[in-house]
Formats: sequence, C-alpha cells, structure tokens
Amino acid sequence: MASNTGQTLIALLTGAAIGAGIGILYAPDKGSKTREKIGKEAKKTQKRLQKQIKETGSQLSAKAQQARLSFNEKLEDTLSSASYKADDILLAMEDKLEALRKQNAKLQRDNTLNKAKTIAKKATV
Repeated sequence: MASNTGQTLIALLTGAAIGAGIGILYAPDKGSKTREKIGKEAKKTQKRLQKQIKETGSQLSAKAQQARLSFNEKLEDTLSSASYKADDILLAMEDKLEALRKQNAKLQRDNTLNKAKTIAKKATV
C-alpha cells in the first residue's frame, strides 16, 4: 500500500514537472528567463523528490524494524516451546531408562538365582 502511494506521488510530481516545463517553454519570455524558470522548477521538483525519498525510507526503516521485532518474538517463542518439549522428552527417556535398569537388575537376580538352583541340583544329584 505504501509503495502504491509512493508511486502515485512520484507520477504526480513527474507529471507536474513535465507540465511546468512545457508551459515555460511556450511562455513568451526570453531564453535566459525561461532557463532560469526551468532551473527553479527542477530544483523544487528535486527537493520534493528528496523529501519523498526520505519519508519513504523512514517508513521502510520503521516497517523493517517492526518486522525484525516480530521475527525475534516468534523465534523466542519457538525456541522456548522447543526447550519445553526437549525437557519433556528427556524426562520420559530418564523414566524409561530407570524402568530398564530395574528390569535388568531383576533379570540379573533371576539369572543368579537360576544358576544357584542349577548348581544346587547338580550337587544333590
């Protein structure tokens, strides 16, 4: 929307400058006066264009700053969310690891008990 406004303004200024130039060329003045008028109009147009460029630059800078802040906020939210999810995954993995350790300890006890029973059977036979 801002680019349309800027383009429209530039088109109006260009049209005004061209119209002023043609009007001056057809005016019944001396060549030196006509050149002076053209120079003045060119300077006025140049100043208006510089002002518009400065305003457009300021608007773009403000929009870029706003976009950067919005991006940073979204990035922080995403990283925070990912951090919480990673913590949840780590807790689940730790719980699973603890369950596996308990199961391994039980299997080792059962294995030791079975070996002891086998040795006892062989000793009694």
